[in-house]
Amino acid sequence: MEPSSSSPQSTFLTVPASQGGKRLDVFLSSQLPSFSRSQVQALIKEGNVFPQFPVKAIKASMIVLEGQAFQVKVPASKKSDIPAQAFALDIVFEDDDLLVINKPAGLVVHPGAGNPDHTLINALVAHCPGLAGVGGVQRPGLVHRLDKDTSGLLVVAKTDVAYKSLVKQLRYRKLGREYLGIARGLMEGFGRVDAPIGRHAIARKKMAVRAETGKAAVTHFRTLAANEKASLLHLKLETGRTHQIRVHLQYIHHPILGDEVYGGSNELARRQMLHAFRISFQHPRTGTVEGFFAAPPKDFEECLSALGFQRPSWKEVEWPQPKKS
Repeated sequence: MEPSSSSPQSTFLTVPASQGGKRLDVFLSSQLPSFSRSQVQALIKEGNVFPQFPVKAIKASMIVLEGQAFQVKVPASKKSDIPAQAFALDIVFEDDDLLVINKPAGLVVHPGAGNPDHTLINALVAHCPGLAGVGGVQRPGLVHRLDKDTSGLLVVAKTDVAYKSLVKQLRYRKLGREYLGIARGLMEGFGRVDAPIGRHAIARKKMAVRAETGKAAVTHFRTLAANEKASLLHLKLETGRTHQIRVHLQYIHHPILGDEVYGGSNELARRQMLHAFRISFQHPRTGTVEGFFAAPPKDFEECLSALGFQRPSWKEVEWPQPKKS
């Protein structure tokens, strides 16, 4: 069974001894390898899991017993209403399972309020017609996102199996993402920002550090070059909250240059100077660890030059490995 299919699907599952005593969603996830746990929970919530024994109510947290049987029905996937709009994509890698895209600054990733079309997803649906429905109707194939004015690498799943694997890697911090950023002011050495992030209390389109209600967020950084005006940073995400790097750098009073939303406005930067230049993950099918690289675009390098920095050899910028004891 697959989460996305043009036809309805149905199967019967019996709880083996090894699964007795586990939650229903955990049991079903173990029996339906193409489904993420959240997709299984959605099936339960939407009334598509039918116990073959008397029970007052069914919910994801119910404990299953050996020998109990369930019928699972998967409705035909809803047809995506996202129009296919073909335009050139900078494809760094593609196979039958996934794509790695180098997104330009200024391109919105998926349709939403104010951006109904001409997004990266529109172009991907045109490039990969089979993408529709993978991981969700409105954001097919999308494992993670980049802000409109952030450039760089993101991975897109082309199959349900790839989507489940990559989302799991993202959740358990196995999907590596490294950025280059130009921050305001002088910064030195290595640093770590550990501050929970949530929706801003007043400006609802913004995020903010929210000690009481925010979700855990950790950003690591090291300084590659710096002067009194700005610092060139190598950043590594441990978590992936919305606007995480931008919020964290504002929080420590060194906002990303050009970031008008989080206090980094600067005449030398026409957009936020943030670029996702490395990404790594375990390939969902082969199991091999894959890594990809994309040098920052021209406007990023022009900003560096205007600030008096020399262009580094980008491919040689790698996160230091911990010393062996």
